Amino acid sequence: MITSNPHSMHTFDEAIALRVSERQDVAHEFIGATHPAYANMVGPFGGTTAAQLLQSAMLHPERLGEPVALTVNFAAPVAEGDIRFVARPVRTNRSTQHWIIEAHQTANATQGVVATATAVFAVRRETWSDVEAVMPANLPAPDAVPRMPVTGLPAFPQRYDMRFIEGAFPTDFDEQEQRHSRSTLWVRDEPERALDFASLAALSDSFFPRIFIRRRRRAMIGTVSLTTYFHADSPLLAQVGTRHVLGVAKALNYRHGYFDQTGELWSPEGQLLASTHQLVYFKD
Repeated sequence: MITSNPHSMHTFDEAIALRVSERQDVAHEFIGATHPAYANMVGPFGGTTAAQLLQSAMLHPERLGEPVALTVNFAAPVAEGDIRFVARPVRTNRSTQHWIIEAHQTANATQGVVATATAVFAVRRETWSDVEAVMPANLPAPDAVPRMPVTGLPAFPQRYDMRFIEGAFPTDFDEQEQRHSRSTLWVRDEPERALDFASLAALSDSFFPRIFIRRRRRAMIGTVSLTTYFHADSPLLAQVGTRHVLGVAKALNYRHGYFDQTGELWSPEGQLLASTHQLVYFKD
């Protein structure tokens, strides 16, 4: 188990740390880098890239409000090393702000943009509220569910404490196809870390590809587009703190080399924190 030094920076904060670029020809450019602790089978875990893109807008001096939506399009493989992030507010209204964000690498074969994002920020206000989505009921508490073994897996799953109630990642790719790809699990950062928008963005991509759960066989996959809607505000995230959140994920369709997967993240008290949808390329 990973232990944390209370006086050291959390590994996730190291992974999303950005510094202001010294270049004078690009306004509000930030420099970040991939982090070995969040390596995936090929390249970095896409959730950390999404969090870095969001963080570049969060750190921008012209930012208004808090994020309500983030869409990331992965244009090319992200190589190990530095990444340049350019965040531009393209329209600011009284209570909403629209962003275009780019991630650049020049030290790999792509020689340019590796990911693009659009984001919407807003100043939230008190209104009538309700939720039509239904959180699964009668679930065991996180402490009653064993943590998923991470031996032999890429680095990034080791950064999460995942406790599967159903739909766990196969320990044996036996090719025994399942009727559905639904997963229900308790999940939090490992070591534990207080939830915020950056970690919520990363958690939205922490669900294993649904095709692995459904077909129980290996396949080449890659996320093409990832959208996260943030339903929580800062006070609600603060209430969650370092506790586990409930994740629910499933796919809707597999066809012609692409499948989607949709997910929900819930607070222990039943508040919907975020919903997410992504499109994934696959090759048998």
